[in-house]
Amino acid sequence: MALIDGSFDFEDYFPSMIARLGAEAFIRELCNGFLLLMDVEKGLITFESLKRSSYMLGLYDLRDEELLCMLREGDLDGDGALSQAEFCILMVRLSPGLISESRLWVENTFDGLVV
Repeated sequence: MALIDGSFDFEDYFPSMIARLGAEAFIRELCNGFLLLMDVEKGLITFESLKRSSYMLGLYDLRDEELLCMLREGDLDGDGALSQAEFCILMVRLSPGLISESRLWVENTFDGLVV
């Protein structure tokens, strides 16, 4: 990720990770990421655990509102935190490479299928 004109240039490594690791190992890595960010007592990524982790990862400039926005983006059940499943879904949803590859896979898989 490089800072260009005050914004971040996002490089999506997920497709290459899946190609190198395979789907199952990739999901295990996502789960390891969840474990790194989660509140151990609650088993969820909470605002507090995300804030603590952001400092640990060197992301000192993230404002509370930005952290809350991250939680809201992935919070499917409305509890204000992310479960492991919500986290993994969010990570896949935020990967432009995975989204475009999955569309191609669906199109190629179901091309010509008569229902």
